[in-house]
Amino acid sequence: MAKNLKVNGIIIAESNSGDSDKMLTMLTPNLGKISCTAKGARRTKSQLLSATQVFTFGEYMLFKGGDTYTINSCETIEMFYNLRTDLDKLTYASHITKIIYDITTENQNSFHILKLYLNTLYTISETDKNLDFIISVFKIRLMKIIGFAPNVEECVNCKTKENLTAFSFKNNGFQCQNCQKQEPGSFQISEATKNAIIYATKADSKKIFSFQLSENAMKEFEIVSRVYLNEKLEKEYKLKN
Repeated sequence: MAKNLKVNGIIIAESNSGDSDKMLTMLTPNLGKISCTAKGARRTKSQLLSATQVFTFGEYMLFKGGDTYTINSCETIEMFYNLRTDLDKLTYASHITKIIYDITTENQNSFHILKLYLNTLYTISETDKNLDFIISVFKIRLMKIIGFAPNVEECVNCKTKENLTAFSFKNNGFQCQNCQKQEPGSFQISEATKNAIIYATKADSKKIFSFQLSENAMKEFEIVSRVYLNEKLEKEYKLKN
């Protein structure tokens, strides 16, 4: 049945279609990842020109006919302008967007994923925080949201809560000093890195980027978040090709 819908969403992919149209992929909180057509959006005088760029978050009026969505109009909420003018910020934003694209589907409740994605884009765009730090927090938090939360309460092997000095990628969480010796593939971490993983997993969603790390702890945190996400999603996401 054909119907009109009003949805909030962010454009996560775009491609040209015909002489002046666009095919878009939009992430929404309730419909999940959907494909949309934006007719005439590439014309210089089109009202949809700016609203149909990647990273644009807005309130979209959609027409659904059958299995297809068409964008009729949009009120732009946030365009994350700095992502378009800073190559480093653009690179990191594109990196997390690839991940978001892969893990989302249509008819999926994507509220928490979208919230994290918007929060991360805002932090990349509007702050001077270390970009590796931002995407490392993003990756750990995303893993929790999609069901791969690391065990940060106790050793994943013997269940002790003492001397948690390593991260086990094989068993998905912290490992004590004794059990670490039995698993060559585990990764030794500092107390600061351990606390960073705990915070990124448990903190209020609005405050997940509200901490700092030393350079050495940052390197450990980046390795844990990158390897853990790649292994759980069974794909190697490279920041720069």
